[in-house]
Amino acid sequence: MHQQLPLLLALVAAIVLIEMLATRLRVAYPVLLVIAGLLVSFIPGLPRVQIDPNMIFFIFLPPLLSDAAWSVSFKEMKKWWRMIGSFAFLVVLFSAFAVALLANQLIPGFTLALGLLLGSIVSPPDAVSTGAIMKFVKIPRITAAILEGESLLNDASSLIIFRFALVAVGTGQFIFHEALVDFSWMILGGVGLGLIFGWLFMQVHKYLPTDAPSDIVFSLIEPYFLYWIAEQVHGSGVLAVVTGCLFLANRRFSFLSSSSRVRGQSFWEALIFILNGVVFMLIGLELPEVVAGLRADGTPLSEAIYYGLLATAVLIMARIISYYAAMLATRIFRPGVALNIINNNRRRALTLPLLMGWTGMRGVVSLAAALAIPMTLHGAPFPHRSLILFITFIVILLTLLIQGLTLPYFIRRSNINSHFIEEPTDELKARIKRLMVIETVRLLREKHEKGQLTDNKLQRMIEQWEHKIKEPENLGLSEASKQHYLELLEDQRKFLIGINKEPEWPDEIIHWLIFQIDLEEERIKLL
Repeated sequence: MHQQLPLLLALVAAIVLIEMLATRLRVAYPVLLVIAGLLVSFIPGLPRVQIDPNMIFFIFLPPLLSDAAWSVSFKEMKKWWRMIGSFAFLVVLFSAFAVALLANQLIPGFTLALGLLLGSIVSPPDAVSTGAIMKFVKIPRITAAILEGESLLNDASSLIIFRFALVAVGTGQFIFHEALVDFSWMILGGVGLGLIFGWLFMQVHKYLPTDAPSDIVFSLIEPYFLYWIAEQVHGSGVLAVVTGCLFLANRRFSFLSSSSRVRGQSFWEALIFILNGVVFMLIGLELPEVVAGLRADGTPLSEAIYYGLLATAVLIMARIISYYAAMLATRIFRPGVALNIINNNRRRALTLPLLMGWTGMRGVVSLAAALAIPMTLHGAPFPHRSLILFITFIVILLTLLIQGLTLPYFIRRSNINSHFIEEPTDELKARIKRLMVIETVRLLREKHEKGQLTDNKLQRMIEQWEHKIKEPENLGLSEASKQHYLELLEDQRKFLIGINKEPEWPDEIIHWLIFQIDLEEERIKLL
């Protein structure tokens, strides 16, 4: 381990530098990380970074899923749950079976179960890559909400298929009624345990005398515990993490202090960035080892590349076809929803499914699943493990390079935002701020009239809130005045939480404004 530590530290430093370069070049950083990892792997004398396949899911997936659950808009997920559910489950299932049929027909010795194993690995799109690309292009809020919700759930659907395919490969048979019972328990057990332990964790945060550091530590333990406990009873660890963390995220303002939220956000941003960076670097670093495994198995490299190209093409086409089919079904069965999405614009109806289908870059989950394939099966080497790994790497590389580099251009060229009637984000923020200021002035005047506020500085604060939307100067506030101001900030927070129940206001803007209040509260506490 001590021999690999310098390499790991150097990798983390390289990840930070590459992210800076990617921002400067306006390229999604996962693309450059994969290329850098591939180049580094050819440096002679470097120790090989080895990860236990049995631990790959447990190391990377729980925190990545937790962060996604805390970031997604729960309100938008409820609003578009039918479309998100169909994309997250049906599209993944269709893609997995398409790859399974291709592999079974074209690759010698590939059974349908092995093909389904490969399909389940490469079927889920990567949310990190899509999110990194969206930093440089603007997309409509509806589209972003659907992509975020899909990316949160498609990992669960693909990994459930992965587990069943792995069992089918090991046993050589697939018993439908047993699979149906197991499948039902995986979903119900995972969701049920997520809700139960999510509620228990909320009570821990709420009633124990926790502070910001302890809240952050608990937030790191929680996804690992949820994943572990669900897997112990053969439920879906992924669904347990997603459900439990969604439960906690949707109630974060009721049990976490402003200090915990502010400091926790910084901690999780750094942690997730490092985890994602390490995984994408591993994609490049592991490729030469996988090629060596292919040669040991006697599989020609050109033939393996051909299989990888075919699998990539099938996945891209399957995703695009699925989106067109979903749009057609929505227009037939839910025309009101379809009109809300496409605004009765024919060009948008044709281009949106194509763009959504083109967002299917593969990454973290696919790599984790591929590396989690056991080395042996019944004492013998796992059949075609090296080939499955190589095809997965090819799919990840090609989708990141081809789709990842061209998606921003296609979004700009399609002019997709012009087809939406959406109020600009800045205007929405200004409207919500104005409503908050009006409510703030009302509360201040009410307290002033009741004689609760007598400090001259607070009287001037009322005048400041009435004339401009600006952070008031509070240096030198007395303890009583400081307490009154902290109460005012809590009133503002409650007001924003209250109007967030209305569908008119996007989650991300409300959460951004509450974060500004949290920052202001932390500043006042330090005075």
